[in-house]
Amino acid sequence: MRIGLGWIPFSFGDVVYGIGIIMILRWLWNNKAGVITLSRKRYYLIFTTLNIILFTFHLLWGFNYYRLPLNERLEIASDYSDEDLEKVTTYFIAEANTLHQQLQPVDSLAVAFTRDQSKLFALARNTNQIFDDEYQDFNQQPLSVKKSLLTVPLTYMGYSGYLNPITGEAHTNGKINNYKTPVLILHEMAHQQGFAKENEANFFGVMAGINHDDPHFRYSAMIFGLRYLLNDLYHKQPEKAEFLKEEMRSGILANYQELTDFWEPYQDNIIEKASQATYNQYLKANNQPDGMRTYSYVVALLVNYFTSN
Repeated sequence: MRIGLGWIPFSFGDVVYGIGIIMILRWLWNNKAGVITLSRKRYYLIFTTLNIILFTFHLLWGFNYYRLPLNERLEIASDYSDEDLEKVTTYFIAEANTLHQQLQPVDSLAVAFTRDQSKLFALARNTNQIFDDEYQDFNQQPLSVKKSLLTVPLTYMGYSGYLNPITGEAHTNGKINNYKTPVLILHEMAHQQGFAKENEANFFGVMAGINHDDPHFRYSAMIFGLRYLLNDLYHKQPEKAEFLKEEMRSGILANYQELTDFWEPYQDNIIEKASQATYNQYLKANNQPDGMRTYSYVVALLVNYFTSN
């Protein structure tokens, strides 16, 4: 798919989506009087079309949801102790502080991310080897990561990016330009390698980022993973989490706040609520029974990987 569509400078999949939406709306308008009283033949046609789409989805992408769980492939445990969580969180804080000081000498200021996404796309491949096996190559040729043409609706839906399961193109929200952007790109590239589950793509995004040549990628991945670790620690040991938070340079919190400020104007709108509810059911239907809570399971992968290596 990257060979076939990666060379196109814009998203072919977004164009297809746009045309499809227009055609559906046109059909509904032209048949508004008879939608409820559709003939049996038309119901059969719609049913057949939906089945063809579902079959195509599974053939091109959906079967990736049924891969062997990543913790089994890496031969690490699926649960972890509070002590291990605290240990790995402390390590991430120390590394994040070092990177923040390298990129921003002023403790209280956020690290600036000023490069355009298109430049970050080209840099994303410059990550070092992650694991000694067949799924460590992020040096994808040709690259097929693109700014979404549907960035505005994507933003109102509350998404940072997505992978088109039919065309294999990875997309980013073109409005995002903060600490999350580099690791977001790597997350979507992990999807392109067949890691469909969100927790696994997050894990690979973090691992690829902290092994990257560029310090901004390393910082992005480190504080992205740290946020998951801290949130889990707050849930289990709030006092310990608050203590460790005091060890963080305040500029890291400023980077977190930038992302919060970006999303604030788009929260709690009806489009976001509907899309999030739909996506939650989509995850549950595709071998992720906990829905969007699956994202938090990246903590188990991070904790067990770093305590076993």
